[in-house]
Amino acid sequence: MSQDIDLIAKALQTKDPKDVVNAFLVNSGKDKVQKTAEALVAEDADYVSLNFENAELQQIEPWTGSRKGRQIFIDTFTNVGTYWEVNDFTITDVISEGETVAAFGTFTYTSVELRNRFTSPIGIMAKDKNGKITYMRFMEDTYASAKSFRKSGSWVIQNNGRTFNLP
Repeated sequence: MSQDIDLIAKALQTKDPKDVVNAFLVNSGKDKVQKTAEALVAEDADYVSLNFENAELQQIEPWTGSRKGRQIFIDTFTNVGTYWEVNDFTITDVISEGETVAAFGTFTYTSVELRNRFTSPIGIMAKDKNGKITYMRFMEDTYASAKSFRKSGSWVIQNNGRTFNLP
């Protein structure tokens, strides 16, 4: 745990975009994200979660879409830890070029209410200026995350002349 906090200290010292984004992601759990965001996210940062704007998905996952401000980072990562039990969140690769950082990994979540568990790859693109995250786009398996809240019903899919049911 202190190693995770040490990453924040390192990011504040180096202001290296790769260090800043990695420190934020490693310390983004609902019990740490407020302090982390206050240290590493610009007040007017942009955050894109899963899509730019999708009213239907926002009914299931209200934090999705494009938002502005440090608080949305805090609210989003707090909500993740409220709607799901975070079983694993692992960043495997962080690549940077100038102010742009790409991070990749996986997570496993279990929905709190229905106990549906899923694992998803994640891809994150972020921008950093002067040691503060100014933009982040977080992508995951949106179908799996939304499906973790599905209690019943099925989908009838028609594609390329074929129709099939998904339970």
